[in-house]
Amino acid sequence: MLDLFPESAQVDAGELALGGIPAAELAERFGTPLVVYCDETIRAQARSLRDAAGSDARVFYGTKAFANVAVLRLLREESIGADVASSGELAFARAAGLSGSELVVHGNNKDIAFLAEAAAEGAPVVLDAPDEAALAAAAGVERVLVRVTLGVDADTHEAIVTGHHGSKFGLPPVEALTLVRAALEHGLDVLGVHVHVGSQLPDFSAQEETIRRLAAFATTCREEIGWEPRVADLGGGFGIRHHPGEVVPEAAELVRAAAATARAAFATQLELWFEPGRCLVGRAGVTLYRVGAVKRLPERTWVAVDGGMSDNPRPQLYDARYTALSAMRAADAPDETVSIAGMHCESGDVLIDDVSLPAPRRGDLLAVPATGAYTLAMSSNYNGVGRPAAVLVRGGDARLIRRRETVDDLLSLEA
Repeated sequence: MLDLFPESAQVDAGELALGGIPAAELAERFGTPLVVYCDETIRAQARSLRDAAGSDARVFYGTKAFANVAVLRLLREESIGADVASSGELAFARAAGLSGSELVVHGNNKDIAFLAEAAAEGAPVVLDAPDEAALAAAAGVERVLVRVTLGVDADTHEAIVTGHHGSKFGLPPVEALTLVRAALEHGLDVLGVHVHVGSQLPDFSAQEETIRRLAAFATTCREEIGWEPRVADLGGGFGIRHHPGEVVPEAAELVRAAAATARAAFATQLELWFEPGRCLVGRAGVTLYRVGAVKRLPERTWVAVDGGMSDNPRPQLYDARYTALSAMRAADAPDETVSIAGMHCESGDVLIDDVSLPAPRRGDLLAVPATGAYTLAMSSNYNGVGRPAAVLVRGGDARLIRRRETVDDLLSLEA
């Protein structure tokens, strides 16, 4: 199971350690729930993806996976830019020192104020709606791409499919061609085209077909309006394993295949952009929970923890499967199959349906791996619960990168 954990994870004398620090020490120092990020794992993944993309490609972190200044700053040190889709995400990126061509601005409903912020940064903007060329020009944006929806259905959860006909993102080829023409007429520098087929992709087939259709769209643009893209942004969506039973291709393999396919499919040489999110930070994160109530019922054994759907809503939203390790009893034989429940007032607040652990008891510490992406990013204050803290670990050092929310924080918002 340790292959789901960060690269620095070890079991020493029966206890899980992350970044050279025992999990129990981290929990005692920072409290629980706690999301622990491994610096080493993020850096290694960043380098792997950049190498796979090639020297003539650029990589932008999908900030929505986990918007955090320290993580963005770390990735910038590894020559990774940021894909931002809101004024808030742009502010995080700016605070991390990113600007201009280190950014790419997204969103399916960008208003004039957000576009003006992008223009002030000199960042390229991905046009996503029929009237966005006019809005972008009015806001002072200079460089744009056009997002094309090419009708390829990815084999993933329906909530994270984005490239199919009828998607809320981008425009079908005919409308996208009209938008390219409009952008040129408004004097915008149309750098290229953008696609994103979906997230947590199980293989390369959907992306391969999408890239080929994107190249055909580029040919249509050249033939009908005399314009050719200089950039092909191939999006992200590369998955990670959250559970031992999952088979997911390595992100670097998918990036390498996408780059090779695009270089072969397009008629002219162009710069490739990628926007990975989950695969940069997902495996790097581990959530530590403290066990509370244990109910051994005839139907099943419930093990309640001090978090739940407020800090990780993915099981409820996407039927995501996770596993857990008893962090302070990692060498003990797993002798009981239990279900891990959250603390919230919902029957559906279940983190893990079935997992084998050493018979759980109150006070145990559970470690849930592969929780670095779309957990804190999608967290809430349901039941008036503050969001967890996050720390970054490396070589025996732990640094707080997001403090725990308190009740006073929540009350401060009340008018």
